[in-house]
Amino acid sequence: MTSTTVVHKPVRWGRVALHVGCLLALLVMLYPLAWLLATSLKPAEEVIASLDLLPSHLEWSNYETALDGVNDVSIWRLLGNSLLIAGGAVLGNVISCSLAAYAFARLRFRFRGPLFAFMIATIMLPHHAVLIPQYIIFNQLGLVNTYWPLILPKFLATEAFFVFLVVQFMRGLPRELEEAARIDGCGPFRSFFQVVLPLTRPALITTAIFTFIWTWNDFFTQLIYLFDPDKFTLTLALRSFVDASSTSAFGPMFALSVIALLPIVLFFLAFQRFLVEGMASSGVKG
Repeated sequence: MTSTTVVHKPVRWGRVALHVGCLLALLVMLYPLAWLLATSLKPAEEVIASLDLLPSHLEWSNYETALDGVNDVSIWRLLGNSLLIAGGAVLGNVISCSLAAYAFARLRFRFRGPLFAFMIATIMLPHHAVLIPQYIIFNQLGLVNTYWPLILPKFLATEAFFVFLVVQFMRGLPRELEEAARIDGCGPFRSFFQVVLPLTRPALITTAIFTFIWTWNDFFTQLIYLFDPDKFTLTLALRSFVDASSTSAFGPMFALSVIALLPIVLFFLAFQRFLVEGMASSGVKG
Protein backbone atom coordinates (compact mmCIF):
# COMPACT_ATOMS: atom_id res chain seq x y z
CA MET A 1 0.00 0.00 0.00
CA THR A 2 1.22 3.46 -0.80
CA SER A 3 0.35 6.50 1.21
CA THR A 4 -0.36 9.83 -0.37
CA THR A 5 0.54 13.07 1.26
CA VAL A 6 -1.91 15.90 0.91
CA VAL A 7 -0.16 19.23 0.53
CA HIS A 8 -2.19 22.18 1.75
CA LYS A 9 -1.41 25.42 0.04
CA PRO A 10 -1.02 28.36 2.39
CA VAL A 11 -3.88 30.79 2.43
CA ARG A 12 -2.92 34.04 0.75
CA TRP A 13 -4.57 36.52 3.03
CA GLY A 14 -3.57 39.41 0.79
CA ARG A 15 -5.58 37.96 -2.12
CA VAL A 16 -8.52 37.25 0.19
CA ALA A 17 -8.45 40.84 1.47
CA LEU A 18 -8.31 42.11 -2.11
CA HIS A 19 -11.38 40.09 -3.11
CA VAL A 20 -13.28 41.19 -0.01
CA GLY A 21 -12.39 44.81 -0.72
CA CYS A 22 -13.57 44.47 -4.33
CA LEU A 23 -16.87 42.96 -3.17
CA LEU A 24 -17.40 45.79 -0.69
CA ALA A 25 -16.64 48.38 -3.38
CA LEU A 26 -19.09 46.61 -5.71
CA LEU A 27 -21.81 46.74 -3.06
CA VAL A 28 -21.20 50.45 -2.51
CA MET A 29 -21.46 51.16 -6.24
CA LEU A 30 -24.57 49.00 -6.70
CA TYR A 31 -26.41 50.39 -3.68
CA PRO A 32 -27.80 53.47 -5.54
CA LEU A 33 -29.18 51.17 -8.24
CA ALA A 34 -30.74 48.88 -5.64
CA TRP A 35 -32.19 51.91 -3.85
CA LEU A 36 -33.67 53.18 -7.13
CA LEU A 37 -35.31 49.82 -7.89
CA ALA A 38 -36.67 49.50 -4.36
CA THR A 39 -37.97 53.08 -4.22
CA SER A 40 -39.78 52.66 -7.53
CA LEU A 41 -41.94 50.04 -5.81
CA LYS A 42 -42.57 51.93 -2.57
CA PRO A 43 -45.90 53.52 -1.65
CA ALA A 44 -46.04 57.30 -1.83
CA GLU A 45 -45.91 57.78 1.95
CA GLU A 46 -42.73 55.69 2.27
CA VAL A 47 -40.62 57.33 -0.45
CA ILE A 48 -39.65 60.31 1.70
CA ALA A 49 -40.68 59.26 5.22
CA SER A 50 -39.00 55.83 5.38
CA LEU A 51 -35.27 55.14 5.24
CA ASP A 52 -35.72 51.38 4.83
CA LEU A 53 -34.34 49.91 1.64
CA LEU A 54 -37.16 47.41 1.14
CA PRO A 55 -40.77 48.63 0.84
CA SER A 56 -43.48 47.40 3.19
CA HIS A 57 -45.41 46.19 0.13
CA LEU A 58 -44.89 46.37 -3.61
CA GLU A 59 -46.69 49.30 -5.24
CA TRP A 60 -46.92 48.25 -8.92
CA SER A 61 -49.23 51.18 -9.64
CA ASN A 62 -46.13 53.38 -9.82
CA TYR A 63 -45.12 51.65 -13.04
CA GLU A 64 -48.69 51.80 -14.34
CA THR A 65 -48.71 55.57 -13.82
CA ALA A 66 -45.28 55.91 -15.44
CA LEU A 67 -46.35 53.86 -18.47
CA ASP A 68 -49.35 56.14 -18.96
CA GLY A 69 -46.94 58.97 -19.79
CA VAL A 70 -47.04 62.62 -18.73
CA ASN A 71 -48.83 65.70 -20.07
CA ASP A 72 -51.05 63.48 -22.27
CA VAL A 73 -47.93 62.19 -24.05
CA SER A 74 -47.51 58.42 -24.11
CA ILE A 75 -44.39 56.72 -22.83
CA TRP A 76 -43.72 55.36 -26.31
CA ARG A 77 -43.68 58.86 -27.78
CA LEU A 78 -41.21 59.97 -25.09
CA LEU A 79 -39.07 56.89 -25.71
CA GLY A 80 -39.12 57.48 -29.47
CA ASN A 81 -38.06 61.11 -29.03
CA SER A 82 -35.15 60.08 -26.81
CA LEU A 83 -34.05 57.37 -29.24
CA LEU A 84 -34.26 59.79 -32.18
CA ILE A 85 -32.04 62.37 -30.50
CA ALA A 86 -29.57 59.87 -29.08
CA GLY A 87 -29.38 57.90 -32.35
CA GLY A 88 -28.82 61.06 -34.40
CA ALA A 89 -26.10 62.22 -31.99
CA VAL A 90 -24.34 58.85 -32.19
CA LEU A 91 -24.47 58.82 -35.99
CA GLY A 92 -23.24 62.39 -36.22
CA ASN A 93 -20.34 61.93 -33.81
CA VAL A 94 -19.16 58.69 -35.39
CA ILE A 95 -19.16 60.14 -38.91
CA SER A 96 -17.80 63.63 -38.23
CA CYS A 97 -15.26 62.73 -35.55
CA SER A 98 -13.79 59.90 -37.60
CA LEU A 99 -13.39 62.14 -40.65
CA ALA A 100 -11.83 64.96 -38.62
CA ALA A 101 -9.55 62.52 -36.81
CA TYR A 102 -8.35 61.01 -40.10
CA ALA A 103 -7.45 64.47 -41.38
CA PHE A 104 -5.42 65.29 -38.26
CA ALA A 105 -3.80 61.85 -37.97
CA ARG A 106 -2.95 61.03 -41.58
CA LEU A 107 -3.23 64.01 -43.93
CA ARG A 108 -0.67 66.79 -44.31
CA PHE A 109 -1.96 70.35 -44.69
CA ARG A 110 -1.04 73.84 -43.56
CA PHE A 111 -1.68 74.85 -39.96
CA ARG A 112 -2.49 71.29 -39.00
CA GLY A 113 -0.62 71.62 -35.69
CA PRO A 114 -2.20 74.93 -34.58
CA LEU A 115 -5.66 73.77 -35.62
CA PHE A 116 -5.27 70.53 -33.68
CA ALA A 117 -4.06 72.46 -30.63
CA PHE A 118 -7.01 74.84 -30.92
CA MET A 119 -9.38 71.89 -31.11
CA ILE A 120 -7.83 70.34 -27.99
CA ALA A 121 -8.18 73.69 -26.17
CA THR A 122 -11.95 73.63 -26.77
CA ILE A 123 -12.19 70.63 -24.43
CA MET A 124 -11.53 73.00 -21.52
CA LEU A 125 -14.29 75.36 -22.69
CA PRO A 126 -17.45 74.92 -20.57
CA HIS A 127 -20.54 73.90 -22.47
CA HIS A 128 -22.54 76.72 -20.87
CA ALA A 129 -20.16 79.31 -22.35
CA VAL A 130 -21.21 78.47 -25.91
CA LEU A 131 -24.84 77.64 -25.18
CA ILE A 132 -26.11 81.23 -25.49
CA PRO A 133 -24.38 81.95 -28.85
CA GLN A 134 -25.61 78.62 -30.18
CA TYR A 135 -29.14 79.38 -29.01
CA ILE A 136 -29.07 82.76 -30.78
CA ILE A 137 -27.91 81.13 -34.01
CA PHE A 138 -30.55 78.39 -33.94
CA ASN A 139 -33.22 80.90 -32.95
CA GLN A 140 -32.41 83.09 -35.96
CA LEU A 141 -32.56 79.98 -38.15
CA GLY A 142 -35.98 79.11 -36.74
CA LEU A 143 -34.81 75.75 -35.38
CA VAL A 144 -35.67 76.27 -31.70
CA ASN A 145 -38.28 73.80 -30.40
CA THR A 146 -37.01 71.23 -32.91
CA TYR A 147 -34.54 68.38 -32.64
CA TRP A 148 -31.99 69.98 -34.98
CA PRO A 149 -30.09 71.97 -32.31
CA LEU A 150 -29.52 68.70 -30.44
CA ILE A 151 -28.42 66.66 -33.48
CA LEU A 152 -26.94 69.02 -36.10
CA PRO A 153 -23.83 70.09 -34.09
CA LYS A 154 -22.83 66.43 -33.78
CA PHE A 155 -22.35 66.26 -37.57
CA LEU A 156 -19.86 69.16 -37.39
CA ALA A 157 -17.26 67.41 -35.18
CA THR A 158 -17.90 69.69 -32.24
CA GLU A 159 -16.99 67.00 -29.69
CA ALA A 160 -13.24 67.55 -29.44
CA PHE A 161 -12.82 64.79 -26.88
CA PHE A 162 -13.96 62.10 -29.32
CA VAL A 163 -11.89 63.58 -32.14
CA PHE A 164 -8.82 63.40 -29.89
CA LEU A 165 -9.71 59.81 -28.91
CA VAL A 166 -9.95 58.63 -32.52
CA VAL A 167 -6.81 60.59 -33.52
CA GLN A 168 -4.74 58.85 -30.87
CA PHE A 169 -6.06 55.47 -31.98
CA MET A 170 -5.38 56.14 -35.68
CA ARG A 171 -1.82 57.25 -34.94
CA GLY A 172 -1.14 53.78 -33.57
CA LEU A 173 -2.20 52.03 -36.77
CA PRO A 174 0.58 50.90 -39.14
CA ARG A 175 1.05 53.20 -42.10
CA GLU A 176 2.17 50.29 -44.27
CA LEU A 177 -1.45 49.28 -44.80
CA GLU A 178 -2.34 52.66 -46.29
CA GLU A 179 0.82 52.73 -48.35
CA ALA A 180 -0.06 49.34 -49.80
CA ALA A 181 -3.57 50.58 -50.57
CA ARG A 182 -2.12 53.70 -52.19
CA ILE A 183 0.06 51.53 -54.41
CA ASP A 184 -3.08 49.65 -55.48
CA GLY A 185 -4.62 52.96 -56.57
CA CYS A 186 -6.65 53.94 -53.51
CA GLY A 187 -7.09 57.64 -52.83
CA PRO A 188 -7.44 59.23 -49.39
CA PHE A 189 -11.19 58.65 -49.13
CA ARG A 190 -11.01 55.04 -50.30
CA SER A 191 -8.11 54.35 -47.94
CA PHE A 192 -10.11 55.86 -45.13
CA PHE A 193 -13.28 53.86 -45.72
CA GLN A 194 -11.69 50.53 -46.68
CA VAL A 195 -8.51 50.43 -44.59
CA VAL A 196 -8.50 52.86 -41.67
CA LEU A 197 -12.18 52.89 -40.70
CA PRO A 198 -12.54 49.12 -40.10
CA LEU A 199 -9.43 49.12 -37.89
CA THR A 200 -10.76 52.09 -35.92
CA ARG A 201 -13.87 50.22 -34.84
CA PRO A 202 -12.91 50.00 -31.12
CA ALA A 203 -12.53 53.79 -30.86
CA LEU A 204 -15.73 54.37 -32.84
CA ILE A 205 -17.72 51.99 -30.63
CA THR A 206 -16.34 53.77 -27.55
CA THR A 207 -17.45 57.06 -29.09
CA ALA A 208 -20.90 55.63 -29.80
CA ILE A 209 -21.34 54.27 -26.27
CA PHE A 210 -20.37 57.48 -24.49
CA THR A 211 -22.29 59.67 -26.94
CA PHE A 212 -25.45 57.62 -26.43
CA ILE A 213 -25.15 57.72 -22.62
CA TRP A 214 -24.34 61.45 -22.44
CA THR A 215 -27.08 62.42 -24.90
CA TRP A 216 -29.68 60.17 -23.28
CA ASN A 217 -28.97 61.64 -19.84
CA ASP A 218 -28.75 65.24 -21.06
CA PHE A 219 -31.34 67.43 -19.37
CA PHE A 220 -30.19 71.03 -19.49
CA THR A 221 -29.66 71.33 -23.26
CA GLN A 222 -32.96 69.62 -24.04
CA LEU A 223 -34.72 71.87 -21.53
CA ILE A 224 -33.36 74.95 -23.32
CA TYR A 225 -34.38 73.97 -26.85
CA LEU A 226 -37.60 71.94 -26.44
CA PHE A 227 -40.87 73.59 -25.37
CA ASP A 228 -43.61 71.39 -26.82
CA PRO A 229 -44.54 68.42 -24.56
CA ASP A 230 -44.95 66.27 -27.69
CA LYS A 231 -41.23 66.72 -28.32
CA PHE A 232 -40.16 65.95 -24.74
CA THR A 233 -37.75 63.13 -24.01
CA LEU A 234 -37.79 60.75 -21.06
CA THR A 235 -35.31 62.98 -19.26
CA LEU A 236 -37.61 66.01 -19.51
CA ALA A 237 -40.65 63.90 -18.64
CA LEU A 238 -39.09 63.00 -15.29
CA ARG A 239 -39.27 66.66 -14.27
CA SER A 240 -43.01 66.69 -14.89
CA PHE A 241 -43.59 64.42 -11.89
CA VAL A 242 -42.20 67.07 -9.52
CA ASP A 243 -44.41 70.11 -8.99
CA ALA A 244 -43.45 72.76 -6.43
CA SER A 245 -47.06 73.92 -6.03
CA SER A 246 -48.70 70.52 -5.45
CA THR A 247 -48.02 66.96 -4.40
CA SER A 248 -45.02 65.41 -6.14
CA ALA A 249 -45.42 61.90 -7.55
CA PHE A 250 -42.06 60.50 -6.45
CA GLY A 251 -43.07 56.86 -6.87
CA PRO A 252 -43.95 57.12 -10.59
CA MET A 253 -40.92 59.37 -11.09
CA PHE A 254 -38.56 56.68 -9.81
CA ALA A 255 -40.44 54.07 -11.81
CA LEU A 256 -39.94 56.12 -14.96
CA SER A 257 -36.27 56.51 -13.99
CA VAL A 258 -35.91 52.72 -14.02
CA ILE A 259 -37.59 52.57 -17.43
CA ALA A 260 -35.30 55.31 -18.74
CA LEU A 261 -32.27 53.41 -17.45
CA LEU A 262 -33.04 50.23 -19.36
CA PRO A 263 -32.10 51.47 -22.89
CA ILE A 264 -28.68 52.60 -21.62
CA VAL A 265 -27.99 49.21 -20.07
CA LEU A 266 -29.20 47.37 -23.19
CA PHE A 267 -27.16 49.62 -25.49
CA PHE A 268 -24.00 49.01 -23.49
CA LEU A 269 -24.57 45.25 -23.29
CA ALA A 270 -25.21 45.08 -27.02
CA PHE A 271 -22.03 46.92 -28.02
CA GLN A 272 -19.54 45.91 -25.35
CA ARG A 273 -19.01 42.58 -27.16
CA PHE A 274 -17.96 44.40 -30.31
CA LEU A 275 -15.74 46.67 -28.23
CA VAL A 276 -13.89 43.71 -26.72
CA GLU A 277 -13.67 41.91 -30.07
CA GLY A 278 -12.36 45.06 -31.73
CA MET A 279 -9.68 45.53 -29.09
CA ALA A 280 -8.61 41.90 -29.47
CA SER A 281 -8.53 42.00 -33.28
CA SER A 282 -6.76 45.34 -33.56
CA GLY A 283 -3.37 43.98 -32.55
CA VAL A 284 -1.95 44.29 -36.04
CA LYS A 285 0.67 46.85 -35.16
CA GLY A 286 4.32 46.37 -35.85
